[in-house]
Amino acid sequence: MDDVYGKIEVFPEYFQARKASDDCLQTRNPRTDHSLRSCSHSPAVKRVMGAASLLNFFSLPRLHWSSGSDDDDKIVLTKAEVESLQSEIADAEEREAHLKAQLEHLDEVLRSARHSGYLYIRTRWTQLPGEPPIIDDAEVDDWLSRFVVLQGSCIFYYLKSTDLSPQDSTLLSDVVEVGSLPSFIQEDEQKRYSFYILTCHGLRFECSSASKIQVDSWLAALRADCKFESDVTSQDSVKS
Repeated sequence: MDDVYGKIEVFPEYFQARKASDDCLQTRNPRTDHSLRSCSHSPAVKRVMGAASLLNFFSLPRLHWSSGSDDDDKIVLTKAEVESLQSEIADAEEREAHLKAQLEHLDEVLRSARHSGYLYIRTRWTQLPGEPPIIDDAEVDDWLSRFVVLQGSCIFYYLKSTDLSPQDSTLLSDVVEVGSLPSFIQEDEQKRYSFYILTCHGLRFECSSASKIQVDSWLAALRADCKFESDVTSQDSVKS
């Protein structure tokens, strides 16, 4: 009857086993905490945390990404971004309209012009009666490329063929002389053929090209419009 107290039976060994089990749990808890701490410092966890920090760093603050029901990514733009896109679209439409106007103008010029093409141009003043002698600047290389158009009663000088307005013009009624100039060798060792257009104001337009055919065609067109004789005809009349 030593182990029985009334109707309750006491099993000391049972309680000792539970105590041992509790001790086992207590001894395992520090080891588990240590394993968790060591796991938090493992290379794999560090890589995951590093990738997360990079995603936060490179995320766009003004672009909000959301996923729809069909798993398609959508972009929500701010008001300023929408206005910026609208401005870019308006600028593109304006450039397109300007290019269209340039093409239409070029098409009209090519249809209505009696002669047109790129020439190298430079201007010189001739000495008028009573003026001091002009400094000789024949060796100065100041040739500029221009798109020249013979249209109507004028000669137009455009910077480029797509320009809507010319930089300069000459009335055919102001032209008093048209003639050829000696050919010359340019700095790039390319031979150029040239001619001149002299106005009643003493301004001389010197024109040159690498194509002799182009120079001859310009001379023929200008002489026909200005009713000038060719160099050969004038020389023959002088000899006779």
